[in-house]
Amino acid sequence: MKLYIKNMVCTRCIRTVERLFTEADLEIKNVELGEVELTASPNSEQLSKLRKSLESEGFELLDDRNSQIVAQIKNLILNEIHYAASKKPESLNFSDFLARETGHEYSQLSKLFSSVEGVTIEKHIIAQKIERVKELLVYNELSIGEIAFQTGYTSTQHLSNQFKQVTGITPTQFKAEHRRHGRKTLDAV
Repeated sequence: MKLYIKNMVCTRCIRTVERLFTEADLEIKNVELGEVELTASPNSEQLSKLRKSLESEGFELLDDRNSQIVAQIKNLILNEIHYAASKKPESLNFSDFLARETGHEYSQLSKLFSSVEGVTIEKHIIAQKIERVKELLVYNELSIGEIAFQTGYTSTQHLSNQFKQVTGITPTQFKAEHRRHGRKTLDAV
């Protein structure tokens, strides 16, 4: 049985969720960002205890199918942009990738995502990419050109234009003032 968890955005989240499931006496088969596969179905008491403990840690157990699909989309995007999970071949665009991974038509995914999140998938991808760019700028290890290449932008100019549209400042300005214009937590993007 699979359960879907909202707000899982990093490996620490995975460890926390594993701990919470263990504390609820549930045997885990596999854990990935946004989903937990169990060896057996939980009873209502275990689910209730689990739901409360997840919420106390900032997570949410997703019940309806639409929320589960949206969470899956967000996790696929998050993995691809921030953790280079590399499920997506370079030649495959995000729309085809998401359709392939979820088993749904992209137009259907796009409408669902927009209705649930209030933002398009494309804008969500851009927001995630900009947060990744901010992270790389703060580390100060790569040039803007290298960051553009690593994050899938076609040019430094494209990155700079999109960065300024989203943040109101250029990547160079951000790099100089990063403390004042800090990064968002990934679950807030």
